[in-house]
Amino acid sequence: MTTPETNSDELLPIALLMDELKHDDVGSRVQAMKRLDTIALALNPERTRSELLPFLQDVVQDDEDEVITVIAEELAKFVQYVGGPAYATELIPVLENITYNEEPIVRDKAIHSLNVISKSFDDDQINSDFLPLIERLSEHKWFSHRVASTGLFESVILRVNSDLRKKLLGLYLKLVEDDTPMVRRAAAKHLPKIIDLLTEKFKENNIEEFNYDIISTMFQSLLNDNQDSVKFLSVDVLISILKHFKLNGDVSHEQELFNSVLILIHDESWRVRYMVADRFEQLVSSFNDPPSDIIRLIPEITSLMKDNEGEVRKAISKQLPGFCKLIKNSDVLLNDVIPCVESLSNDENEVVRSALASEITGLAPILGKDLTIEYLLPTFLNMLKDEFPEVRLNIISNLQIVNQVIGIQLLSKSLLPAITELAQDKQWRVRLAIIEQIPLLAEQLGVSFFDEELGELCMSWLWDPVYSIRNAAVVNLEKLTVIFGSGWAKAELIDRILSDKIDISNFIVRITSVFALTNLVPVVDENLVINDILPFILNLSEDKVPNIRFNVAKSLQEIVKALAKNQNSANKDEHLDIIKSKIIPTLEIFSKDEDVDVRFYAEKSIESVKKIVESF
Repeated sequence: MTTPETNSDELLPIALLMDELKHDDVGSRVQAMKRLDTIALALNPERTRSELLPFLQDVVQDDEDEVITVIAEELAKFVQYVGGPAYATELIPVLENITYNEEPIVRDKAIHSLNVISKSFDDDQINSDFLPLIERLSEHKWFSHRVASTGLFESVILRVNSDLRKKLLGLYLKLVEDDTPMVRRAAAKHLPKIIDLLTEKFKENNIEEFNYDIISTMFQSLLNDNQDSVKFLSVDVLISILKHFKLNGDVSHEQELFNSVLILIHDESWRVRYMVADRFEQLVSSFNDPPSDIIRLIPEITSLMKDNEGEVRKAISKQLPGFCKLIKNSDVLLNDVIPCVESLSNDENEVVRSALASEITGLAPILGKDLTIEYLLPTFLNMLKDEFPEVRLNIISNLQIVNQVIGIQLLSKSLLPAITELAQDKQWRVRLAIIEQIPLLAEQLGVSFFDEELGELCMSWLWDPVYSIRNAAVVNLEKLTVIFGSGWAKAELIDRILSDKIDISNFIVRITSVFALTNLVPVVDENLVINDILPFILNLSEDKVPNIRFNVAKSLQEIVKALAKNQNSANKDEHLDIIKSKIIPTLEIFSKDEDVDVRFYAEKSIESVKKIVESF
């Protein structure tokens, strides 16, 4: 028998939730809603349906958007809490109310959750509850409801029979042709997904089931829309249609779709032309015979590369390697495309030049060594001298591609001035990107050329005012040592760090020196570790700065690991003696240090060192 006390206990979760939702602070109410699953679990499914969902219905009517958004998100995982799939449709009313919200991001969350819970619906639930929801929203007088409906079709388009599918597509066509641009835009945005789903389902050239007549009408409506914010979305729709026919080997609509491409490329709105340029490789590749079709589009390609809008030129520049690899005729490349590339390299818009710089190196493998040297190299070298740092940086960042085709020596004379200038750029991210390219250059240039031209530069980065640069420089020196060897590291790095020219009184210099030498420990000969690195590290064990001392403790651990790496070494006993007589005593002193961090790292290092010593 249920007592009044029991009833009171059962009501406690919902009562607490209601109390928290009355809190003046929106953040507190949001946090309360994030615990909806806990509340539902505390209740049983029946009470969740009869009490919690009606309560949420009231909340979504007038609470803040942040709270409503969380409710929409949480309800996506609520099928299990309302009693399973049989009761899943009871979540629809709350979510439908949220789709009425004026804020797009709130509506989108509700639509997403409706799509999620619809996966648990059986056919009867789809027909009796979900399809009526779509119809209500898509035919509602308020445009925001119609916008919301466009996101629901993809969940059911394959789950209904042929007649209902045709009816749904007819309903969607009305949304595509809606009087309100926002509705048409939303319909255009979701249409490619619907087409892709139909393509996947009806692979065997079943045009009737694919309903191409309706889809074609939708596409033509979008293609001729008077709003460019709607029209430019027809590019993605066209790509999905082309993919359908390509998958089925159907060329019956090829010419009409090709003509649509021409219409879009020559559209008066730059936004439409931008979308074509941005999707150009994908668009051409979706035809049945891309190499043939792209030749027919050469005039249009050059038109986009010469477009009067910088954003269009930028977009087509980013597509260069992608569509150029489809052009099998080298004469067409050299006579039609490369002159436009050269023109883009001198574009008045630095953003266009930067976009080109990030992709131009990708043309080298397509042209091959001889043609790259003859036709592309002059443009390539000219861009290395560009006044805009990002242009030079994008070229240098893709050096490996060019090196694989023509070799780095041809670039060296123009390359090094650009590197030197970028290495001193006021933007630290630019300096960082240059540092990351140094190992690649080192490998290609060779040790003598590298030392002469870039050695000083690499050392200077160690003392950069920005920590990220110093840290990258430390990692860089380790990579260079792997390439050039211990002898080089001793002469060019270690001796310089240990020289009297370094201002060891400066904290940044001391800590960076510790980092640099510690990073070199695993990649240099053990003699260098014992005779050069270890004495320097031990000398800092009495440093006044705790940060230095605990990094010394960490460094000593790395040194022990390096000495123990070669257990068959003839100097094994000597190494063990050094560890026991110099390293462990220093760490033990650290373990009694007044600074808590020094003690922590010392104890951690001692534990590791003792395990290593036991394995000797």
